[in-house]
Order: sequence, then C-alpha cells, then structure tokens
Amino acid sequence: RMLGYLGIHCEWKTSGYEVVEYADTLPRLDLILMDIRLPYEDGYGALKKIRASDRFKSVPIIAVTAEASMEQMKKAQDSGFDGFLGKPLDPDRFPDQIRRILNGEPVWEFT
Repeated sequence: RMLGYLGIHCEWKTSGYEVVEYADTLPRLDLILMDIRLPYEDGYGALKKIRASDRFKSVPIIAVTAEASMEQMKKAQDSGFDGFLGKPLDPDRFPDQIRRILNGEPVWEFT
C-alpha cells in the first residue's frame, strides 16, 4: 500500500517460487523487496535464482524481515542482498528508504 502512495507499481507474490517465475515475465524491474521468510522457498533461495539471470544482476534486491537483527542483516549482506529493511516498516521512513534505494544508495536498517 505504501508503495502505491508513492506512485510505484508493485506486485505482491507469496512465495519465492512465484517471485522468480513472475520476474522472468517482466521486461524490466527497478527493485525487488524480498521477504526472507517466504513459504516453499525462502528469500535466500529466490535471490540465488534471480541473480542467476543476467537480466536481473543489476536490480537491487532488498531483504525484508520481521526477524530484524544485526545477525540477520549480516547474513543478508553475505548472501548478496543489496539492502535490508526490518519489519514493521515505518510509514514515515519507508518512502525515503525507497527513494534512496532507487537512487543507488545502499540502505541497511533493521530498526
């Protein structure tokens, strides 16, 4: 909902498999917000599959999780995510975080 208020078109997928499958149908992506704890295939597995495609190597993929901690953020960074946002997302900070990410700034925040 918050992305819609920013004028950003977004699609919600409920599993890592759906994210990978849907991404393959798009001509381009600007950003992927990936929940780490997805059913069937977690965000780490989906990240590997998406990164395997040359088309998506430069797309920022941001880990999002309710299990936000320094340890989880480090794991996401080591796994190849481009940023980290802890849940719950702060509606006052979220628009700025998205703008920063889309402008190429790394955003690593778990609080």
